[in-house]
Amino acid sequence: QAQLVESGGGTVQAGGSLRLSCTEVSGRTFSMYQMGWFRQAPGKDREFVAGAYWSSGRTSYADSVKGRFTISRDNAKNTAYLQMGSLKPEDTAVYYCALQPSMSRAFDYWGQGTQVTVSS
Repeated sequence: QAQLVESGGGTVQAGGSLRLSCTEVSGRTFSMYQMGWFRQAPGKDREFVAGAYWSSGRTSYADSVKGRFTISRDNAKNTAYLQMGSLKPEDTAVYYCALQPSMSRAFDYWGQGTQVTVSS
């Protein structure tokens, strides 16, 4: 069972930046195919934000964050990062990281979530 721990959330003014981290802390050797970031704003469905394939490093982004957010990973530390810039009030949400262990599986493991609040 993978265990994901997120950190780095907080409150920032519009136009500011934050960096979120997500580390797999189980201590076991774990298959990691893709790490993703999702978010859920109050009253809205959870949505995909960004993803990074663990081996290739190939990334993907939601249109709403392209050019403002950057996902990266440190394989040695089993950690993924989400660098968020030019933040907007509509980016306010609980952000979750998730792990897809293999191509044939979904994002089966989720972190506890971290709140990001962007004030105008």
